[in-house]
Amino acid sequence: MKILLLSRYDRRGSSSMVRMFQYFPYLEKEGWEIIEQPLLSYRYINYLFEDAPVPYLEIIKNYFNRIALLMSKSGIDLIWLQQEAFPWLPRWFEKMLLKSNIPVVVDYDDAFFHRYDLHSNPLVRRLLGKKIDSVMNLSRVVVAGNEYLADRARLNSARQIEIFPTVVSLDRFFVGPEVKNDKFIIGWLGSPPTAKYLLSIHEELKTFCSDNESELIVIGSKDFSMDGLPVEIRTWKDENEVKDVQGFDIGIMPLVDSPWERGKCGFKLIQYMACAKPVIASPVGVNVEIVQHGVNGFLASTSEDWIKYFTILKNDIELRKKMGLAGRKLVEEKYSLQATGPRLAGLFKSIYEEKRLKNR
Repeated sequence: MKILLLSRYDRRGSSSMVRMFQYFPYLEKEGWEIIEQPLLSYRYINYLFEDAPVPYLEIIKNYFNRIALLMSKSGIDLIWLQQEAFPWLPRWFEKMLLKSNIPVVVDYDDAFFHRYDLHSNPLVRRLLGKKIDSVMNLSRVVVAGNEYLADRARLNSARQIEIFPTVVSLDRFFVGPEVKNDKFIIGWLGSPPTAKYLLSIHEELKTFCSDNESELIVIGSKDFSMDGLPVEIRTWKDENEVKDVQGFDIGIMPLVDSPWERGKCGFKLIQYMACAKPVIASPVGVNVEIVQHGVNGFLASTSEDWIKYFTILKNDIELRKKMGLAGRKLVEEKYSLQATGPRLAGLFKSIYEEKRLKNR
């Protein structure tokens, strides 16, 4: 049994790692051999996050390598595709290369269709606006990270839709020793493009932290500052990620309410909860499903909400512990690799058996 994995990034790309590569042990245990063909390498990730040059030649080379693989498809039983095979190319081109008797399982953890159908350039909207819909329609299974993404697949009459949240491995994310910070630490974990969401609660953070007893720690934002608010910026490092989150008193996920944000999978909330940290989040998209208001954290809609919930959690250590453990329990049951790994392996096996019976 052979899978051709067409991921967007290699193992150093966070979305490809958590949506695909971390499932390898469960698939290999079932007898799958996985052929990897990432489209973008760490050089492209460095361009996104470290202002490195765009690796144009490497990208072009990888496009051609992917075309060659899809034209041969030698011995492949299943294609596991992340988002789309050829970003920014028309749907007819992609459809021509993907359409075959080999089942395609396509994975979405963000509303990538909005990159095209809500693009500011009308030509992009016209040429590519329906592209992801086409990929969803021709795939054997659409794996969606949440209901918002699944709804798009339903609109396109996808043959089968399965919801898989973005999850963490319990072997890696665990409850650390009790935290005793000098100040109340509000933590945020993310990437440079998503740090902008912190600005939506800039005034609330500035007001709350003006007591000089609280502090914001931001991990992975690169160069980031907020006027009038002291912020500790830490570089994201894989080896430090869990320890950094364990050092928070609470984790936050502010968002603006727009189509792109409604498609997010709330992964940072799951990371905080896996380390038994209570959370405060905007009630946008899947956040309202992950955050059980008053149980594992709070949903904050207004400025008053944010400051009120900061204050409650700062002043009540026992509540923080109780909410943190409730979040950890939810992750163990629903948002862990240990919970979803066997299910994904079972899905792939059923697709293979269906194909085998059909070809008899």
